[in-house]
Amino acid sequence: MKRPYRILLADDSVTVRRLLSETLSRDPQLEVCLAARDGQEAADQFAKLKPDVVLLDVEMPVMDGIEATVAIRRIDSRVPIVMFSSLTSEGGEATLDALQHGATDYVTKPTRAGHLQNAIRHIEQELIPKLKHWGEWHHNRHSTIAKAVTKPAAPKGSGLVLRRASVLADKAAGAPARGSSRIDLVAIGASTGGPNALAEVLSVLPKQFPAPILITQHMPPLFTTLLANRLNEVCPLAVREAVDGAEVLPGEVWIAPGDRHLVVQRDGTSVRLRLDLSPPENSCRPAVDVMFRSIASVYLNRTLAVVLTGMGQDGTVGCRLLREQGSRVLAQDQASSVVWGMPRAVAEAGLAERILPLNELGSEINRLVMSSHLTRSAAG
Repeated sequence: MKRPYRILLADDSVTVRRLLSETLSRDPQLEVCLAARDGQEAADQFAKLKPDVVLLDVEMPVMDGIEATVAIRRIDSRVPIVMFSSLTSEGGEATLDALQHGATDYVTKPTRAGHLQNAIRHIEQELIPKLKHWGEWHHNRHSTIAKAVTKPAAPKGSGLVLRRASVLADKAAGAPARGSSRIDLVAIGASTGGPNALAEVLSVLPKQFPAPILITQHMPPLFTTLLANRLNEVCPLAVREAVDGAEVLPGEVWIAPGDRHLVVQRDGTSVRLRLDLSPPENSCRPAVDVMFRSIASVYLNRTLAVVLTGMGQDGTVGCRLLREQGSRVLAQDQASSVVWGMPRAVAEAGLAERILPLNELGSEINRLVMSSHLTRSAAG
């Protein structure tokens, strides 16, 4: 039987530490190796305990979660660090700071303080699955490193990884893009690792970018507002959280609000945003598939869809609909993704025209959109 995943957690609240320790320890796949009182204790004990996953409160005395993240990253650049943050403006800002400084993921704390069973249920449903995912990721990473050390290196140009890359390239090549239409909309889906990926992609787009951009990023309410504000600071384009009824215009970026699906609706000669409270899809609201499906019905073959880093398969069904209409699809590659789940599903389904590293996606989006407008203008 595989050993339990070792969790090092830190929270300044005795009650929270006890609740987390007791709830996590009831799962046979998890073992709490330390429940630290602050980030300093967590950072000091990290090298000795060698945890599979670190779980940090954001706001702590002595050393907070952001400082602890930086300290642990000096020791180990890859160990998964999950922030356990409050669903407040301060908690959201601090969580985004932590992600920017090297945290891997986050889970919000239970919001109904005093309701013990609700808190336990939230930990079991929201936190434990992520800890298991990152524990498995960390275990597999170390197994891969160990095998690489004990086995002769594969010759260049061979091996499972390169063969797999070749298969995915063939699949992408087997789904030819019908790129003769002008790209009138860019639609981006992202989840785990998305905030930093979005910042890198959007920051390279020019101010005169001729198409609107719609984004679904898996995040709770308030966090999406803060994310939009932050992206607006680094992107030459105007970035805002989506508002129901807003007209979709070139050069503007709209982000789906937490707990609302973002869809589009034809309104005479214009297109407007609609916020949708229909049930979650792929366990998500907002969901990328909902946005892509709506876009496929309105923009037909005039969309460029981009699927960035994220857990799960949200976006694959929507990409299939967009490709059937004749739209184009790009996916982030494995090496640059925090989690190669969503883009992997799109790539393996043969829906991605190209599978690119994060540092090339922004320029490729710009190239495709600009060239489609120049081509159509010349033809006209």
